[in-house]
Amino acid sequence: MKTFSATPKDIDRRWFIVDADGMILGRLASEIARILRGKHKPIYTPHMDTGDNVIVINASKVKVSGKKSEQKQYFSHTGYMGHERHTPYSAVQSKHPERVIEKAVFGMLPKSALSRQVLRLKLRVYANGEHPHAAQKPTPLSFNVQGS
Repeated sequence: MKTFSATPKDIDRRWFIVDADGMILGRLASEIARILRGKHKPIYTPHMDTGDNVIVINASKVKVSGKKSEQKQYFSHTGYMGHERHTPYSAVQSKHPERVIEKAVFGMLPKSALSRQVLRLKLRVYANGEHPHAAQKPTPLSFNVQGS
């Protein structure tokens, strides 16, 4: 018996749409990362991009559990000594709700060139319920990650 390794001709790409309204951020991000990598397919190969495209709508309505809305902070550094920037979750959520989901999914993916390429090319996040990808006929996905 030989080990199967996917080749580009074996990969069948699909489009999925996820409505983030009322979903918990971390649980949603882990499911999106699983689909982007292709781990939901039997032909999953770690060194190949076997994943599917994901469209996330209603990113502004995603929820966080516990006190994360008050305590969570995003870190960035300018490159100069002592110039750290800590931005609260509430500020990022109100100004750029797409970034909250993108950063959460990035944290769930391995830190490699393949993962950065997957994130850049296959994840599309929109703050409201409208998206310009109707021609791809995305399949709706529902996860059991509803908030309380």
